[in-house]
Amino acid sequence: MAEPTFDHERLEVYRLSIEYVAFSYKIAKSLGGTNRQARDQWLRAAQSIPLNIAEGNGKQSLKDKNRFFEIARGSVLECAAIHDVLRVCDAIDDDSNCRGKTGLKRIVSMLTRLIQRTNGVSEERIEYEYEYDPAAG
Repeated sequence: MAEPTFDHERLEVYRLSIEYVAFSYKIAKSLGGTNRQARDQWLRAAQSIPLNIAEGNGKQSLKDKNRFFEIARGSVLECAAIHDVLRVCDAIDDDSNCRGKTGLKRIVSMLTRLIQRTNGVSEERIEYEYEYDPAAG
């Protein structure tokens, strides 16, 4: 990949999601017939991951950022479910299923951390002292 031009290209989660799109397209080329609908849904969901990461990363407000990161996270979970559907229908083998879901697990973990990191306002942790006064009861 060339030198990053946009901020989202610097995000590891974005780069991993692009790799996942390439992975899904490679397998999807062999799917057709009764698997056509699952294949088409899979490709839409896979594309949705990096597209929403990029759009969310470009937003100024944390609320908007998180909304797009959450949509991307939902698309990751949708892809994981599509893996289950394709596997139970013998459309993909165990190795491809495992490799794909391992990548998805990493992406969803990273998105979850991004959402948690930008979610709400945090305050510096303060240790409070408490002294017990037996006379005060």
